[in-house]
Amino acid sequence: MTSTLPLETRKQAAFEHARAGRFDDAATLLLSVLNETPKDIGTLLLLGDVQHAAGRTQDASRAYSGALQAIQLSGGQIAPGFQQGVQRAQVRLGEYAQGYEAFIEGELPKAQRTKRFDQSVDILLGKSGIYLQQPTKYYFPGLPQIQFYDTADFDWVPGLEAKTPEIKNELLGILSDHQAFRPYLERAESQPNVKSHKLVGNDDWSAFYLWKDGERVEENCARCPVTAAAFENIPLDRLPGQAPSVLFSLLKPGAHIPPHHGLINTRLICHLPVLVPGPAWLRVGSETRQWQEGKVCIFDDSIEHEAKNEASETRVVLLFDIWRPELTLEEREEVTKFLGAISTYSGEKIVSGN
Repeated sequence: MTSTLPLETRKQAAFEHARAGRFDDAATLLLSVLNETPKDIGTLLLLGDVQHAAGRTQDASRAYSGALQAIQLSGGQIAPGFQQGVQRAQVRLGEYAQGYEAFIEGELPKAQRTKRFDQSVDILLGKSGIYLQQPTKYYFPGLPQIQFYDTADFDWVPGLEAKTPEIKNELLGILSDHQAFRPYLERAESQPNVKSHKLVGNDDWSAFYLWKDGERVEENCARCPVTAAAFENIPLDRLPGQAPSVLFSLLKPGAHIPPHHGLINTRLICHLPVLVPGPAWLRVGSETRQWQEGKVCIFDDSIEHEAKNEASETRVVLLFDIWRPELTLEEREEVTKFLGAISTYSGEKIVSGN
């Protein structure tokens, strides 16, 4: 019977029912309107108010969310008559989200959750996005989506960490030579620099290489022999003419490396923080970690990541790349031959740069 009434008549009747506290009748009329005009923002907002007043917060949440979605689909502009209603909807949606989070906390306290499960809860609650491998040049399928690896799974880590004091001593000697470091992102003058940003050619982020493009830099290795010898038993990803890279990576105070993805996903990037004079962090996907001197971190740089030195002094990590442990020896050989062939064909180093 109600569906035969004109839309505006139904809307007005629903409003009168709501004012009189007849929320079920009001909701029925509003739903009949939305059955014919599902993107009617005013009706969606009113339905949210009615369901909220009736104590049906999940139904109210769906109506309010529908209104906000309809606004986005119509170009994002909010008509003057709807501004207060939209603000009210946003506030209530925030309250519902807090209530939902509190319910989950009561059922499964955060302190008792496993790490990966906790990430899944944050994604469900909208507190974190889904970050996946998106290498810019070469993607190898079927590899696990792990942001930071557990260093306990790598038997070479304790030995490298134990050498931190000696490595730091060698680094301090290099830092006294102001000409030793060069910008990490070097500008290729012979090529377009469409994606160039302020760190290209900028020594705020600079490097001192022990291995560069797969070649040992003998002069630099001679200046820090302990550091150079520390890699004898580490599974560096050896790609002739391209990898590994082993370097001291320097960030000046306040320097920020913006979010980006690495070139390939067949390697992992490792940091041994050698000089961390204050707060400095690395975010990989949804997880942010503070660098700690002498504590290795291993991560997948094909997942979006960024870094910043918030200290008032320079931060330096020993940076290097290794094979992903999930790749078989045969797969490593295939990747090596394949990337080498592409480089020969194109004349470019696939793994070079960032």
